[in-house]
Amino acid sequence: QLQLAEAGGGLVQPGGSLRLSCVASGGNLEYYALAWYRQVPGKGREAVSCVSVDGDRTTYADSAKGRFTASKDHAGNTAYLQLTDLKPGDTAVYYCAARRTLCTNSGALPAVDHWGQGTQVTVSS
Repeated sequence: QLQLAEAGGGLVQPGGSLRLSCVASGGNLEYYALAWYRQVPGKGREAVSCVSVDGDRTTYADSAKGRFTASKDHAGNTAYLQLTDLKPGDTAVYYCAARRTLCTNSGALPAVDHWGQGTQVTVSS
């Protein structure tokens, strides 16, 4: 069974950067599309980005375009989300998610089979 573990969150000032990681175990990420979602208290999880199964295509939510970069390293069985030019509205718990499927055109999976535990990103001055 595939397991995902996020890391790299923390407190950063507006305009700053963070690099989140998602380490997979129990399965090979090369067989899964890998997406990032985020959630704030009282709201549902929203899609951020999605990297295709073979890693050659990445889609993003409008809020992430131009500021976030998602990638997947099959050799290391790890996915990454590079966050730059962070804004207070980016504050959330960030989750990675996987499914053996295509990504949507807006940074999401059509459904999620596997979730990580999440990592907190706080953007504040």
